[in-house]
Amino acid sequence: MEKYHGAMVALVTPFINGRLDEQGLVDLIEFQIENGTHAIVPCGTTGESATLSFDEHKRVIELTVQTVAGRVPVIAGTGANNTVEAIELTQSAKESGADAVLSITPYYNKPGQEGLYAHFKAIAEAVDIPMFLYNVPGRTSINMLPETVARVAAVDNIIGIKEACGSLEQISDVIRLCPDDFILISGDDFTAMPTVFVGGKGVISVVSNVYPRAMADLMEAALAGDIKKANEFHYLLYPLMKTMFAAPSPVPAKKALELLGRIRDGRPRLPLTSIDEASLAKLKAAMGQAGLL
Repeated sequence: MEKYHGAMVALVTPFINGRLDEQGLVDLIEFQIENGTHAIVPCGTTGESATLSFDEHKRVIELTVQTVAGRVPVIAGTGANNTVEAIELTQSAKESGADAVLSITPYYNKPGQEGLYAHFKAIAEAVDIPMFLYNVPGRTSINMLPETVARVAAVDNIIGIKEACGSLEQISDVIRLCPDDFILISGDDFTAMPTVFVGGKGVISVVSNVYPRAMADLMEAALAGDIKKANEFHYLLYPLMKTMFAAPSPVPAKKALELLGRIRDGRPRLPLTSIDEASLAKLKAAMGQAGLL
């Protein structure tokens, strides 16, 4: 089995009174590894990277690497819409000992396809560490086209992509156009199972925060070609997958972890706010359906 495969958790960042909860982070990592998660992804969107200071960002990655201690890969979120800043974060992650990095397409400034290519090429040439691209048009308002991904895939150090476009057509085109050893990972829980069946290697998952064992079992079944078992886990998790986005992510995931007693404070940082009552009711119902509450 390849090093980067299966259920990779897009880990939340726990805070207490707005400050990083280091012991809470350690406890979450241990919970993930004990329950079969195949890789840890700190400082992604779900980790509220947009509201972490540079020092916090570095500390989360450093503490994650120390806690994991080589038991599973650590893929550190180091993306930015400023190429110089992305290089700085990527260099820092390398110094902290991360196995690989995850770099998002630049949001807000909306570069064209040539700009995307130049951005990722500059990072890969500046820092010698394996890199996953991250395409999530719903958050960035730009879509890295399969032809551009294939072009970037030829750059040394760029080994794969987290594809959160939600389109199996686009996912299939990326796999078809890229080298055989290029690793495509689903960026959405909903498309995790079908992505594996068209040639993907796993998922960077939000729902893994809440029910890591089930997502790990789902991915292992899918990768083994066991469609019946994979389907069972997909539909077990499906209501929970939906409620992870009943409010802006990671608000529901953090609240679920608080309800499970896994973190002490489920509140996100502003500009995100705590979960509303209607979404909380949906979340509790989905957790109950999955046998968690």
